[in-house]
Amino acid sequence: MSRKKENNTPMPLFKLFLHCGIAGWCIEILFTACEMLKRREFQLKGTTSLWMFPIYGCAAFLRPLFRITHGLWLPLRGTLYALLIFSGEFLSGRLLSRKNLEPWDYSGNRLRLGPHIRLDFFPNWFLVGLFYEKFTRKNGFRNL
Repeated sequence: MSRKKENNTPMPLFKLFLHCGIAGWCIEILFTACEMLKRREFQLKGTTSLWMFPIYGCAAFLRPLFRITHGLWLPLRGTLYALLIFSGEFLSGRLLSRKNLEPWDYSGNRLRLGPHIRLDFFPNWFLVGLFYEKFTRKNGFRNL
């Protein structure tokens, strides 16, 4: 029985971008379906937008950061990632809203920071950042 040798070659950035975009879409669909469950709407229709694909795909550009921060205390890393995601959410939200294309609007939420950021999403972004850190390592991105 021969074992397949593990490939430590990093995935090309474009391919990683595609994987991160797809992973982000899946996470968002699951999240929005769970939000329906909290409202007792049992259709569990998860939704996303095509505009979200490149936004989630940009997590691929964080892989050098994941390598640098990997030895830091987990709560510190998760907080850093959440703050970076808030920044990306703010910038992409501003860009898309200028063209009336923004797929989210938090103006009705009391825990919002402008129309683009919900502070109560901090734990979600904390976990998503840690997910992407692990996701990139688990898929052959060890040698960044």
